Formats: sequence, structure tokens, C-alpha cells
Amino acid sequence: MFFPKKQDALVQALADTANAAVQGRSPWADARLRFGRNRAAFISLIVLLVITLACVVGPWVLPNAYDSADWDAMSLPPSLKNWHLFGTDEAGRDLLVRSLIGGRISLMVGVLATLASVTIGIAWGAVAGFIGGRVDSLMMRIVDMMYAIPYLLIAILMVTMLGRDFHLVVLTITVFSWMDMARVVRGQTLSLRSKEFVEAARAIGVPTWRIIFSHIVPNLLGIVVIYATVTVPGVILTESVLSFLGLGIQEPMTSWGVLIQDGAKAMEVTPWILLFPAGLLSVTLYCFNFIGDGLRDALDPKER
Repeated sequence: MFFPKKQDALVQALADTANAAVQGRSPWADARLRFGRNRAAFISLIVLLVITLACVVGPWVLPNAYDSADWDAMSLPPSLKNWHLFGTDEAGRDLLVRSLIGGRISLMVGVLATLASVTIGIAWGAVAGFIGGRVDSLMMRIVDMMYAIPYLLIAILMVTMLGRDFHLVVLTITVFSWMDMARVVRGQTLSLRSKEFVEAARAIGVPTWRIIFSHIVPNLLGIVVIYATVTVPGVILTESVLSFLGLGIQEPMTSWGVLIQDGAKAMEVTPWILLFPAGLLSVTLYCFNFIGDGLRDALDPKER
């Protein structure tokens, strides 16, 4: 049994330890903790990782190839026969493997185009917002002009001149997906350029480009991460629309948009050709949206 003074000392020591643990936790560790408490976002992250792992590893493990035809199982509904768990299309190709390959292509397009657009948008918006004046006006007028150009028309022209290719799809989507990021980064930069740490860097003669990329951009990582997470599903959906219209990935390679296009042609006779790719696409988009909401709440300074 403790004496009163020893009890008080023990309680105070425990309180000091708890306070030190809370105060010593970094903002990113605190954000991870809040993200983990968001069940919808955390479950969505797990589901997305499972889908991504299946798309990467599945085609190597499964016995069927995405471009090989089983002439004895054409338009076969979902069955255990020859591991046709999602059925086959009208050419006898395994839909499970094609869905996983299509997911791999769609996710690659989404991630690569998002990385490229985020990089361009950060550089463009940070430079425009920090320098200001005529440079800012000129750069943002270019963004406005880009908004006025219908991306579908440019996509058709690029496909007509250069042909359909994976890299062309990524380039086409990147050209028309960086403007939103540029505007968001510019707005945040305008609020940061008058902060004390920026003024101190200017006072000691730090070059403008170094202030932008060493002081401004690191303070934008929170909003950039959130916006990038929201951009990926938009890019995937854009790629699916382009492929659905015949402007995206070319056969025999496939994507979720190509599979949905094939399924829409025969949905009354073979609905599984449409159901499974569309289901995977929908689940993936929902996961990205929930993860984006979770990151927004986790990185919100008002929640700290």
C-alpha cells in the first residue's frame, strides 16, 4: 500500500509521461493515428491494397493468359471449369485474368498521370503564387485557356495523329489534369508567402527558387496528398471513358474501360462480362474517395 505522498508522486509521473508522449508525437504520427480511427478510410485502404496486389500478382499465378482463347468455353458463365471464375468472353478469353490485367493498366494510368499532373501543378502554382504580379497573371491566364479547350477533342486529335498507346493515354490525361492542382497550390502559396519563415529566408538572401521548393512546397504536402488521392479516381475514370469510346488502350491489351465497352455490347446475353469489371472499377473508385475523405480529416489542423 502506497503512502499518500508516494501515490501523488506516482500519479504525477504517469501524467507527465502521458503528456510527454502526446507532445512528442509528430504531426504525421498524429495524422496516422486519426486516419486509423476512421473505419471507412482504413477498411477502404485495406480493400484497395488487396485489389492492387491481386492485379499485380494474380495474372502471374492464375493458369490462364489474358490473350489466350479457350475455344471450348466461349461465353462461359462463371464456373470452376479451367479456373474461369469470372467466366469468359465471346472469344473464350478468361475474364478474371483480363479484369486483373485491366485493373493493373487502369491503376498504372491513374498513378502515373496523377504523379505527372501533381508535379506540374505544384511547380506551376507555387511559382505563380510566390512571384505574383504579371508573371502570376500570365501563368493563370494560360490555365484559363487550357480549361476552355475540350479535352475529348484534343484526345481524338492526338489518337488520330499518334495512334493509341499506353504512354499516349497517360500524356493525354496529364495535359488536362494538372490545372486544378495548380490553382489549389497557387491559393495556398499566396497565403504562405507572407509568413515569417519566408520573410526570414528572404532577409538572409536565400534565392527565390530555393524558397519556393525548400520552404513553400514542403508546407503544401498535406493538401497535395489529399488532392492527389482524390485525383487518382478521376484519372482512372477518365481513362475508362477514353477506352470505352475507343480512344484508349488497344487490343489485345485491356483496361477496365475496354472490358466495360465489351460488356456493354453483350450485356443482355452475357451480363458477367460487364458486371465484374464494372464492379471492380466502382469498388476502387469508392475506396479512393473514402481514403481521400479520411486523409482530409486526418490532416485537418482544426482536428488536432
